[in-house]
Amino acid sequence: MTDEPVDLDDRRSGAGKIAADIRRHALHEFEAAREALRRRQEELEAQLLAEPADTWPEAAAKAQYLIRLYAATADAQDARRKQLIARALADMARLLDREAD
Repeated sequence: MTDEPVDLDDRRSGAGKIAADIRRHALHEFEAAREALRRRQEELEAQLLAEPADTWPEAAAKAQYLIRLYAATADAQDARRKQLIARALADMARLLDREAD
């Protein structure tokens, strides 16, 4: 047995090499998009933390953001909690629309 890694690309067919390149490219794009999303999320959170809300719509926007963050967690995957989250977001949207009119 040898400790040297095997270059699998040397053993692939032409089509196999193309498929491997496509997978690598897709993974690179995914990682770049995830990093961009993380940066945008940090910027948004910095803005949300910068000052307290002056109005109910500003406070509701912060609450909606936090509810959506919670909705992405494993704890929020319970059917009852999903329904609570959906209704809370719908209530806020309805009340915000009513206030805007």
